[in-house]
Amino acid sequence: MARAVKRAFKYRFYPTYVQAAQLSRTFGCVRLVYNLALQARTEAWTRRQERINYNATSALLTAWKKTAYLAFLNEVSCVPLQQALRHLQNA
Repeated sequence: MARAVKRAFKYRFYPTYVQAAQLSRTFGCVRLVYNLALQARTEAWTRRQERINYNATSALLTAWKKTAYLAFLNEVSCVPLQQALRHLQNA
């Protein structure tokens, strides 16, 4: 009987100061978008007994990016922000 060999790899990277700043900015924006979407979903359920899906939160993200208060969300990639919404949908 043959046994499967399991392997693991560890990687480490050392970002430059600029890269570290961009990563920090991106993680902060992801956290903010996740929390805003969770708040919107919670309010919709408690006030109107309405479920909000990924498509609705994605539309909210687009609207948030157009406001002056959250315009800085345009400075980071949209992929991690949308992935945060997908993670919220799965949770």
